[in-house]
Amino acid sequence: MTIDRLQGEAESSISPSRPRLVLMGAMLLVAVFVALGTWQVQRLIWKLDLIARVEARIQAQAVSAPSRAQWDAVGAEKDEYRRVTVTGVFVHDKTVLVQAVTERGAGFWVLTPMRRQDMSTVLINRGFVPSDRRDASERAQGNIAGNIEVTGLMRMSEPGGAFLRSNDPANDRWFSRDVAAIAASKGLDDVAPYFIDADATPVPGGLPIGGLTVVRFRNNHLVYALTWYALAMMSASGAFLVYRRRLA
Repeated sequence: MTIDRLQGEAESSISPSRPRLVLMGAMLLVAVFVALGTWQVQRLIWKLDLIARVEARIQAQAVSAPSRAQWDAVGAEKDEYRRVTVTGVFVHDKTVLVQAVTERGAGFWVLTPMRRQDMSTVLINRGFVPSDRRDASERAQGNIAGNIEVTGLMRMSEPGGAFLRSNDPANDRWFSRDVAAIAASKGLDDVAPYFIDADATPVPGGLPIGGLTVVRFRNNHLVYALTWYALAMMSASGAFLVYRRRLA
């Protein structure tokens, strides 16, 4: 039996449907990868629109923070980072400190409830204090009394805690600005479902330091889209090679 005959028998033993299955699988991958790439393009368009809308909110003239009657309509999609003003009286003895890392180093956000004229409450992130000034007695001059107007950016509640660190209300340890949990821990009623990051308006004594909000959106959708489309092209090339081999 010659070598050519052996090769011929081996090739004839291969199911003729195998190349067809490989071709179908490759084409299926092409369709999946194209669909994923197109989805990422759609996400990119959405993200760019979101960034543009948020930038417009930040630059816009401040408006009154939503009142109690408007709370149900508040949402991150249309309200996050909106410039607002709110007037009321700080309830300093209900202040909580939330761990923070900022351009000024590690320390805490100072979140103080503000009681409005209608007796509703809004949490105000008054700004940053370094770790060695966390004690209220170290920054007593900044505990403003009486009616005051605050301008800042509307933010949505951050429930649960931070990465790998859960809030611990029982020990007054906070890693995120969880409005509902802070309100419950401090016995606050009628609290707005958002908080406000105060702007950089100086306060007596210089602390807390406002205006440190970082507005940043992860936007890797273009990279993801190009990756999926590249995989689609590779799969299409593989399908073409299989098809050409079948014709040979």
